[in-house]
Amino acid sequence: MAMLTHFHFIRPWWLLLMPLLTCLWWLWQRHTHPLRGWQEQMAPALLSALVIGRGAAPNRSSLWLLIAWLLAALAIAGPTWQLEPNPFADDATPLMIVLKAERSMERPDPAPSRLERARLKIADLAAARKGQPLGLIAYAGSAHLVLPPTRDTAVVSRMAAEIDPAIMPEPGDRLDLALREAGRALAAGQQGGSVVVLTDGVATDPEALAMLRKEMALPVQFLAINGPDSPENEGLRAAARILRAEVEPLDIEGKDVGAIIRRAARTPVAQSGEQGGQWQEAGYWLLPLIGALVLASFRRTTSGEVSP
Repeated sequence: MAMLTHFHFIRPWWLLLMPLLTCLWWLWQRHTHPLRGWQEQMAPALLSALVIGRGAAPNRSSLWLLIAWLLAALAIAGPTWQLEPNPFADDATPLMIVLKAERSMERPDPAPSRLERARLKIADLAAARKGQPLGLIAYAGSAHLVLPPTRDTAVVSRMAAEIDPAIMPEPGDRLDLALREAGRALAAGQQGGSVVVLTDGVATDPEALAMLRKEMALPVQFLAINGPDSPENEGLRAAARILRAEVEPLDIEGKDVGAIIRRAARTPVAQSGEQGGQWQEAGYWLLPLIGALVLASFRRTTSGEVSP
């Protein structure tokens, strides 16, 4: 899916050669047609009756050559869907933690409270990603960057312990604002990365989430801080479908943290051109096919072929 989202051409103007090459090939075929001389001397109906086989059709070798030309233009245009790895970047991609800090997170299911469970999970994430970039955003009716991605993961855990609904300036559920803030923080680091949202549910306007998805392809996953049968899971799953995100249920034994870490580790170093870097050329994969087609276009002239 990420490949389809980011697929484009580095030099798209070279694609304009394709119709031009097709026209040149057609003119060449007309000029070198084996029956061209006879066509000027005989009626088409009579000539068609006298021709045996497929003499009036383009030979197969010339078709292979046309396909090779078109593929060459495609390769020169520079198809790509991923960025070159940054040689100065660390192998570990940043992970932004987005923590919901709304009044609903104070409910005691699961005990002692949803917010306390979220803080414990953040502490587990900080321990599991020790030395790897980890950031933190808190949101309710507004979104606030607490820490940009940092390798000091212990400070992320300490800051998360201080987040409380009482300090949030606006009540509500603006996950879209939080994800935009996460996207800006990751873009500033120019290393790509992904987001994990710790929330008990999503009440954000679906249209706002759909617009966000169109504007930025940010890898997102959810950690559901509620019970398995909570009615809030329906809204959470609906938001995940819009954002094409995974939903990880809360697990006391820590399997949820392990799954989140594995998904985050699969995130490429950079996800889009907005995060800097140079797009990786993929046109060279077409070179063996182009070479094979050019070889197939050569044919030996037989003694039976006579030009008019």
